[in-house]
Amino acid sequence: MPVIKLHDKYFKPFLSHAEIQTAIAAMAQKIAADYKDETPIFIGVLNGSFMFVADFLKQYQHPCEVSFVKLSSYQGLTSTGIVETLLDLPENIEGRSVIILEDIIDTGRTLKELVHLFTNTNVKEFKIATLFYKAEIYNGEYRIDYVGIEIPNKFIVGYGLDYNELGRNLKEVYQLSQKHMINLVIFGKPGAGKGTQAEFLKDKYNLKHISTGDVFRYNIKNNTELGALAKSYMDKGDLVPDEVTIKMLQDEVEKNPDASGFIFDGFPRTTAQAEALDAFLATKSIKINATIALEANDEVLIQRLLERGKLNGRTDDQDENKIRNRFDEYNLKTAPLKDFYEGQGKFHSVNGIGAIDEITQRLAKVIEEL
Repeated sequence: MPVIKLHDKYFKPFLSHAEIQTAIAAMAQKIAADYKDETPIFIGVLNGSFMFVADFLKQYQHPCEVSFVKLSSYQGLTSTGIVETLLDLPENIEGRSVIILEDIIDTGRTLKELVHLFTNTNVKEFKIATLFYKAEIYNGEYRIDYVGIEIPNKFIVGYGLDYNELGRNLKEVYQLSQKHMINLVIFGKPGAGKGTQAEFLKDKYNLKHISTGDVFRYNIKNNTELGALAKSYMDKGDLVPDEVTIKMLQDEVEKNPDASGFIFDGFPRTTAQAEALDAFLATKSIKINATIALEANDEVLIQRLLERGKLNGRTDDQDENKIRNRFDEYNLKTAPLKDFYEGQGKFHSVNGIGAIDEITQRLAKVIEEL
């Protein structure tokens, strides 16, 4: 099984045809033990399950019927979270044992829609069988009765599963071959040039720059569910809980599956937030590779901010006392974070004074040594 390319992505071998057939035969044997004395209706979920259903029926040597429903929730590498019913249930299921044949169950969104489809039917029994099962991200809302192969949370194609409609005809299963991701946390006092450098780094290394401030503004401006929730705390003068901020960052990460990594700017600001960020990234099988602090002399930064204040009109960039207070707050909050990341061997300090391209070269040197 060689590495293959579908559209713009490379996929490496994961499961052979023989391994898949062995799992299907075992599933058919288990289900037959439960239903060989009646005639169950197997319902395949299109498009992904067509190969699985065909091979399963060849292994199931007892009377049965088969039908299909069609649902859709995937675009590219990620689930849209919106599940559409494109083909309705068969009409002859009342009083019958129904067994759903799913190609893959991951988050459980499609499964939830399937359960809803059967809510108002009078079936004798309703069970769920899946060939592939991502246990680590399944929400656990419904019981899964028969599992072929439990797999890690990796994007897979082949044997009916696709990447933007390619790969369904492969008789083996391949998983996405991820290039090494670079995930950075960038620190710096006001005026240190974090935003400027993040723009250069994201273009140079195909990284997604996630500024917490920008993400908050986007969600609040567009009145998203998370934006409304954050605003409800802010309107009361309360701090927005870390879990709300993490969920916003999670949405940003999941919206950018093609990025070669992420630059987190403005988060974390506390050790608890750093721990929460690590925990979230671990669910994606990724991690922070480095935290980089742009260091600069306070007096240089004060002059830089005062000049900036003349141009942008920001009052907090025009008052030296306010600037020094912001520096004190930064020092107070960043000190524990420095200890946290130094403990992981991930803290790097970079001189933030000099020409912009010189600073970019210093940052690039750190990144390329990772």
